[in-house]
Amino acid sequence: MSTLGTVGIKEVAQRAGVSPGTVSNVLNRPERVAVATRARVQQAIRELGFVRNGSAATLRAGQSRAIGLVVLDVGNPFFVEVARGVEDVVSDRDHAVILCNSGESPGREARNLRVLAEQRVRGVLITPADEDLSMLEGLRDRGVAVVLVDHPATGDLCSVSVDDVAGGDLAVTHLLDRGAERLAYVTGPLGIRQCVERRKGARRALRNAGLPARALEDVVVPEMNAGGGALAAEKLLAGGVPDAIFCANDLLALGVLRALAQAGVRVPDDVALIGYDDIEFSSAAAVPLSSIRQPTYQLGKIATELLLEECDDPSGHAHQQIMFQPELVVRESSR
Repeated sequence: MSTLGTVGIKEVAQRAGVSPGTVSNVLNRPERVAVATRARVQQAIRELGFVRNGSAATLRAGQSRAIGLVVLDVGNPFFVEVARGVEDVVSDRDHAVILCNSGESPGREARNLRVLAEQRVRGVLITPADEDLSMLEGLRDRGVAVVLVDHPATGDLCSVSVDDVAGGDLAVTHLLDRGAERLAYVTGPLGIRQCVERRKGARRALRNAGLPARALEDVVVPEMNAGGGALAAEKLLAGGVPDAIFCANDLLALGVLRALAQAGVRVPDDVALIGYDDIEFSSAAAVPLSSIRQPTYQLGKIATELLLEECDDPSGHAHQQIMFQPELVVRESSR
């Protein structure tokens, strides 16, 4: 076998006994080539270890065979599962995924989008850190398809999301049914849509129960991870632990759980606790964590299918806004 990257189309054509143009068609327009000829060329490709020049193909076509995936926190298992759904679809289509982490920063998100545009990606899947979607409109003006993930569309875009208002309502209704009267909502920055929507749902549950908004204390931390949860727990311990705590994601809840345990506060005996996302680690925590489950893998899979459908047929594509309903999962932390 030849050294990787040293074989060109001419060598493949010579080995298969066809013209270089036929090899090019097998690589780019296989439906134009007879089945037997296509098989002969593919056999030659395997024997010679030919690898196509993706950069050259991108220059000719004006786009690459890559799509961008921009997430809020690449360290959050929620987004890892989303990425798995994305990857399973694109790998079947001989595409690649460029993963970008905005770190919940609009400025970093903007830089990520500029890099993806420079790479001439076919499309972008994004969970926005910034509610100003004008930069996404700029991408679409350049012919780059865009689908919002875990964020409902606000315009002429496809989106795949989960009803976060309903999720917040589910969580707090469960805690109220358990007898809680004084609650805390541990959340990341309130500029993030998911944090705001989950709080709306929590307050709706209070109204439905006839309780005032002040029955729910907001505890805002800069980062939605276990460290942020520990910081929130410190604030709550200093001011008096409430009856129940609702966290905007499971990483926050796991940080709260650990900090409370270190302080000698028992979950659920002293305080009930519920998270959001139902990541894999939730059920394996020292005290198995109640959570609001989202169809995470499906978010990535369906969003990617919509994106590639638009890439393949932009004029015939009909934009869809798909919203899933969340599910309450009760475990030991709030029984």
